[in-house]
Amino acid sequence: MTFTDIDAVQAGLGEQGYICGRPLATVVFLALRLGRPLFLEGEAGTGKTEIAKALALALGRRLIRLQCYEGLDASSAVYEWNFAEQMIAIRTAEAAGGADRAALKSELFSEDYLIERPLLQAMRPQPGGAPILLIDELDRTDAPFEAFLLEALSDFQVTIPELGTIKAAEPPIVILTSNRTREVHDALKRRCLYHWVDYPDFAREIEILHARAPEASAALSAEVVAFVQRLRQEDLYKKPGVAETIDWAKCLLALDVVNLSPAVISDTLGAILKYQDDIQKLQNHQAQRLLDDARASLAP
Repeated sequence: MTFTDIDAVQAGLGEQGYICGRPLATVVFLALRLGRPLFLEGEAGTGKTEIAKALALALGRRLIRLQCYEGLDASSAVYEWNFAEQMIAIRTAEAAGGADRAALKSELFSEDYLIERPLLQAMRPQPGGAPILLIDELDRTDAPFEAFLLEALSDFQVTIPELGTIKAAEPPIVILTSNRTREVHDALKRRCLYHWVDYPDFAREIEILHARAPEASAALSAEVVAFVQRLRQEDLYKKPGVAETIDWAKCLLALDVVNLSPAVISDTLGAILKYQDDIQKLQNHQAQRLLDDARASLAP
């Protein structure tokens, strides 16, 4: 499946439960049409990773995810050799005696003993077409890995010294995400189309909540979204994202909550706030104040 226009992108993602605005749909369409990597920045929980998941489902492509972390290097992202199996092969050859060293070396460093990691997997042909390669939370890595990635994404190829260069017959659809805990180098950004994924406005967040938690009543959904949007205006260490809005609504449904109250909010703050300092700020009368403000914003 392919998208013929921007409206088709919005509709296709919407069918997978991902509600996006036209600017985001436009940059996704252009990335697909031009074959350019898509770089998404934004606060944690705004749905950057979900875009790749929804796009893979909408296009019927395989999703290959490289989860970044501090210390990630090229070998961990591309491939490694199965040393345990290689040692078994060496012991077996020694036990049999008369092993041809050159032949054994050639066999040990063949694809039979190769463990493919996400970047190498993405270069391989996949059923249904080129896969979607999600490079998630790139800001957790360091500059050397960025430099390696810049080369890999420029030519869509990787080199394995024992096997040579492996080039993608059809380049993968690449989506990179960053929570902006540090700045990613401009050289890498220039290779990509860029979009900042912001918190949605009230109407769009209601749409998202209806798509992800359809069991929630219209009244409860409105209160939940209004309260979370009001909460984001507070001086918090970590503001709740859309993911937290959805989680909170599902928690409230599990508790058979019909309407918000200060007691319910206090009991379920762990679904929307993840730091004790932030939770402490909503104790006493703060939850009531925010709830009153949220309800005031809903008044006709």
